[in-house]
Amino acid sequence: MKWKILAIGKPALSFAKTGVAEYLGRLRRGASAELVYLKECGSEANGDTQLARSEGNLRIVLDERGEDWTTADLVKHIDQWELDRVKECTVLIGGADGHSKSVRDSADAVLRLSAFTMQHELALVVFLEQLYRAYTVKRGEPYHR
Repeated sequence: MKWKILAIGKPALSFAKTGVAEYLGRLRRGASAELVYLKECGSEANGDTQLARSEGNLRIVLDERGEDWTTADLVKHIDQWELDRVKECTVLIGGADGHSKSVRDSADAVLRLSAFTMQHELALVVFLEQLYRAYTVKRGEPYHR
């Protein structure tokens, strides 16, 4: 299964740039992942762009109103999606204004990474780390401990 992450805005903070590069590099050893940065242009326009770019894919929307999953939950979902022969999973990470209701309603899953509201740059790093962690669990590697 291929992963596509559609993130609004490139990280400006140096720690976020470093974290994104680190976890994308690690992730590529065990999963196919593509990160696409989209221009920030307002919540509705951002949502329309993300929906158009993820048409036909399984969609995960990261949003503070989403469900709480553990790493084990993510692994179980990935396993099921692979059994279901999902070809591509697209993760939508909003900008400063978050996601519109129409984007959340279009999702196959709406997840929150924390009960805290999180800056979108940090959310990107956290999600990439969790995706990498899920694939290490799937391979039986000790990273997840």
